[in-house]
Amino acid sequence: MKAASAMGITITTRTIIATPQAKSMAETDLFDLMSWMSPAWPIGAFAHSSGLEWAVEEGHVTNRETTLEWIVAALENGAIHNDLVIFVHAWRAADAGDTAALLDVAELAVAAQTGYERQLESCAQGAAFRRIAISAAGVSRFSCYLESLTDENLTYPVASAVLFACRGIPLRMGLTAWLHGAVSNLVSAAQRLVPLGQTDGQTVLRELRGPILAAVENAHGLPEGDPFAAMGGCTLVADLGCMAHETQYTRLFRT
Repeated sequence: MKAASAMGITITTRTIIATPQAKSMAETDLFDLMSWMSPAWPIGAFAHSSGLEWAVEEGHVTNRETTLEWIVAALENGAIHNDLVIFVHAWRAADAGDTAALLDVAELAVAAQTGYERQLESCAQGAAFRRIAISAAGVSRFSCYLESLTDENLTYPVASAVLFACRGIPLRMGLTAWLHGAVSNLVSAAQRLVPLGQTDGQTVLRELRGPILAAVENAHGLPEGDPFAAMGGCTLVADLGCMAHETQYTRLFRT
C-alpha cells in the first residue's frame, strides 16, 4: 500500500498482485474451455445447421447481412436463447450438487424442443459430448450426475453445463465459451450454404460479439426458480424451417 500527498490531500493506492497459482488456474480453465468448444471435440456439430439449410434454399438467408440477422434472431428470441436458459439452470444445479433439480432441467430441455429435428440435433450432440467427456475430460464427477439420462434425453446445453460446473468453470466464462461455439457453428454452416466467403464469415462473427456478450449478461442474471418462466420465442419461421428441413429433397446437413 502506498500513500502520497498532493495539495494537502492524501491519496492511498493498493497494489494487487496475482499469485502464480491463480494465474495457473485461469490458464487451465481457458485451455479446457478451448478444448471442449473446439471443432476437434467430436460431437458432430458440423453436420447440423439448425434449419439454416432450409432458410438458404427458401431465400431467407442470402448474404452476410441476412446471415447475421438470422443468427441474432435465434440468439435473442429463438432456440439459442432457450438453450442459454437451460445451460444456466443446469450449471447451477450441478454446482450445488442438486441432482433432482438437474434432472428436472434436463427433462424440460428435451420437452422444449420445437420439433423432431431440433431434438435430434441437441440430443445427438449432447450424447456425443458426454461420451467423449467421460473418456477425455478428466472430470470424475461428471458422469455421476447424468448416469440416469439416456442419450435421447440428454441435450447439448445440459451436458456441457454439467461438465463446466463439475470442472469449476465460472458460469459467465462457461456461457461465453458455449455461446461462441454455438454461433460459430452457424457461421460455418452459412459459409458452406449461402455460400459466404471466409472474410464475410469472420465479419459476421465479429459483429456477433456485442449480441453474444449481451446475451451472456442477461443469462448470467437470470433469477433462481423455474427455468420455464424465462423461456420463450418468437422465431416461428426458423422453427418451421427446422420442420421443413426434414422433407427437403436434397440435404447437406442432418438438421
